[in-house]
Amino acid sequence: MTSLTASYERCRQLNRRHGTSYYLAARLLPAWKRPHVHALYGFARYADEIVDAFGEGLDPARRAAALADWGSRFFASLAGQRCDDPVLPAVIHTVRSFGIDPAEFRAFLASMAMDLTVTSYASYDDLLGYMEGSAAVIGTMMLPLLEPADAGQAREPARQLGLAFQLTNFIRDVGEDLRRGRIYLPADDLARFGVRPADLAGPQPGPAVRRLLAFECGRAREHYRAAVPGIRLLAPSSRPCIRAALELYGGILDAVEGSGYRVLDRRIRVPRRRKAAIFARHLSAAARAARRERRVDVQLRAGERPGAVGAVAVPAGPLARAQLPAARP
Repeated sequence: MTSLTASYERCRQLNRRHGTSYYLAARLLPAWKRPHVHALYGFARYADEIVDAFGEGLDPARRAAALADWGSRFFASLAGQRCDDPVLPAVIHTVRSFGIDPAEFRAFLASMAMDLTVTSYASYDDLLGYMEGSAAVIGTMMLPLLEPADAGQAREPARQLGLAFQLTNFIRDVGEDLRRGRIYLPADDLARFGVRPADLAGPQPGPAVRRLLAFECGRAREHYRAAVPGIRLLAPSSRPCIRAALELYGGILDAVEGSGYRVLDRRIRVPRRRKAAIFARHLSAAARAARRERRVDVQLRAGERPGAVGAVAVPAGPLARAQLPAARP
């Protein structure tokens, strides 16, 4: 059986290896929150790898069976059955600690299964149906960890941020996705700009492709703008992480535009220097918020009222903090 500590470490490694921007932003959270972020990332990444990386040598039916089996083991574990899996113990612990709705995991797995049979989307509404499970629910899964003052009010901005991140990935990965037999940009949009699927094969984007991608970048920025009002609803110790994540992913759009939309034959990345600058800019705010949170915790444990240090959301996960090993950077 995989220990809880080993499972959280496995999720951390997956996050560090495959989600560098996400991982960097998570380092701005208090140490007790980071393993839970890694766990949710680990769940999403492991499912994605069943569909793509692990399943490259398997036909879609066998990949679908593997994904369904992994989902069944997740829900069985959530119901109390023992499960020998490198990722699931951490995920189950996080779900239980924060009361995350299992329906959001069902929606995510359903979207992952769509990748095995659906290769294109007619309209943006159709794509949004896919993204509801693949991206919007990731934002709402994260909400309990981020401790919003009003979860209901914060839910839609969290959805919008998930959609913004996903659409950014689709823009960046046009060429890579095409080589896997998928086109996520809606067919309606391709037709609007006079782009044929063959035009996305590259290597150089033509004028019509550049206009299409410029349009999609603008659409992604609309989702980012819709997400921004939700940041102020989060616990102060969570805000630097989300602000940094927004800048890091928004920086991908900047890099795509700056490259002349050269996404057909390469993966555009935010330069390390810019990533470091974004991280450093939010680090001092994260440190101040963490110190403030610790003072409130001390006062609460001592039976004092925390009003002396201002209104701060009381952390919702003391059980999770108490049971987890110290987070690694």
